[in-house]
Amino acid sequence: QVQLQESGPGLVKPSQTLSITCTVSGGSITANGYAWRWIRQSPGKGLEWIASSHYNGNTNYNPSLKSRASISRDTSKNQVTLQLTSVTPEDTAVYFCARAVLLQPGAKTDYWGQGTQVTVSS
Repeated sequence: QVQLQESGPGLVKPSQTLSITCTVSGGSITANGYAWRWIRQSPGKGLEWIASSHYNGNTNYNPSLKSRASISRDTSKNQVTLQLTSVTPEDTAVYFCARAVLLQPGAKTDYWGQGTQVTVSS
């Protein structure tokens, strides 16, 4: 059973850097054929993909967030980390990490973390 657990501060001040870590158990982040995604959800906005880290080390970013987002991984700890710089209140959302199955049509997500609330406020 693959489990994903997000962790990080729940409150971030405007202009600071948001940093969240996803710890994966029950599966390796380097296992062939999978990608690890950061996705966020806010009321009225639905789900927004932020970035992905592939099993082979390749990364992809939502073009609208590429200038501020950075995704990295620590294979020894089986962790994937998201950093988002220069945050504003518009970045307030529930942030999820999730696994994507690359061989499935649309590379659908099959496992999700529980999500962590991040509020950007002074």
